[in-house]
Amino acid sequence: MACRTAFFIAIITAVLAAPSARAQQGGEPTGVWLTQAGDARVRVSRCGGGICGVIVGLKDPIDPATGKPQVDDKNPNPALRRRPMIGLPLFTAMRPIAPGKWSGRIYNADDGSHYASSVAVTGTSTLRVEGCVGALCGGETWTRVRR
Repeated sequence: MACRTAFFIAIITAVLAAPSARAQQGGEPTGVWLTQAGDARVRVSRCGGGICGVIVGLKDPIDPATGKPQVDDKNPNPALRRRPMIGLPLFTAMRPIAPGKWSGRIYNADDGSHYASSVAVTGTSTLRVEGCVGALCGGETWTRVRR
């Protein structure tokens, strides 16, 4: 299977290695963000009183095993396994919990599951994205590509 975003791996395998940076007062999360590993771009936008995040680009959009665009093949719902990774929603029910910080759920395409997550603006061009699987938590810092 082709390499997925390092973000998904961090959620599953990382133990909180560093404390979260303090969210910037009134920071704006909207725009396109590059994951820490640089293998995916995610567009964050306002939606329904919170924020949404959707994959808009992949470093390796073609699955080398099939020669076709990567798809959500780990999804437990067989009807969703053919949906393309580009356009895949990552954040759901992300609601504001403090200035510059949101909490909700994040989708992990590596196992087709949703996990508790938080997103915090930590600077004008940085976004901290964290997720937890039971007691294991991890995260990474994304860099703004454009607003």
